[in-house]
Amino acid sequence: MLQGQQFVSIHRGVWRHRELEMTSTGLVAAARLALPDHAHLTGITRLQALGLDFGPRAPVRFVVEGDLHLVLDGVFLHRTVRLPPTDEVGVIPAAAFIAYCAKARVIDAIKVGDWLLHGGHITVEQVELLALSGLWRDGAHEAIWVLPHLSARSRSLKESETRSVLRFAGLPEAEVNAAVDVHEEVEVIADLVYRRWMTIVEYEGIQHQTDREQYVADLDRYGLLRGAGLRYVQVTHEKLSHPKILVGEVYRALLAGGYDGPVPRFEEHWRQLFLPISTAVGPRRLRAIGSAVA
Repeated sequence: MLQGQQFVSIHRGVWRHRELEMTSTGLVAAARLALPDHAHLTGITRLQALGLDFGPRAPVRFVVEGDLHLVLDGVFLHRTVRLPPTDEVGVIPAAAFIAYCAKARVIDAIKVGDWLLHGGHITVEQVELLALSGLWRDGAHEAIWVLPHLSARSRSLKESETRSVLRFAGLPEAEVNAAVDVHEEVEVIADLVYRRWMTIVEYEGIQHQTDREQYVADLDRYGLLRGAGLRYVQVTHEKLSHPKILVGEVYRALLAGGYDGPVPRFEEHWRQLFLPISTAVGPRRLRAIGSAVA
């Protein structure tokens, strides 16, 4: 019956109905059926199972302890000599984040790490302890390197991206999702606050343009900010796609507020943001020497 016209093979022993469109959830479920029970969801696929809407959906990523050689279409099977802690879904989120950091760009790891921290899925201490207890694991050094750049206060991936491009360009550290005084009996929370220079930076997602109620609320909000003498820079998806221009706009706003610190720099530190964390950490052979000495 399965070899007839109605069913299509996905993996050996796993079939789908010809009219069924495979979602990312379905791809994971199919891989689970084809893999042994001791294979566990890991990396970005495990983090997406938490609700993260970011990163590639394929290949789906699993890890197995031992030397299992099994090739499945659309599945990347990591092999390890010792599994990290697991739960009923896969490896625990902290372990999955470490695995993700092995190949991730700096900016992507910051966005994902912020999301995990804000959602309470991981803590900095948990990731650090797990990484330090197994520096031989792929991603351990990378995760430790990126941890100081994370913030649990970021409420969206785009907020994290905005904060990162400003900081890696050399602008001062901003308060994240902090209250600002608008001299009214209302609390206004701003995405990034440069309090000393009376400047805030706000990321505006698509809902700020398509939701009429949100649009009207934004008008009132920005009116309050202007009334309190605060400068603000509105960031959109399009503006964030040209990060150097955005940095320049925020820098000019800070100057208007009296900022006299360093100018933005788009050199090595800036370029690191868009490269794999492993590039910043350095070659594995040198890390191994450092670990042995430690």
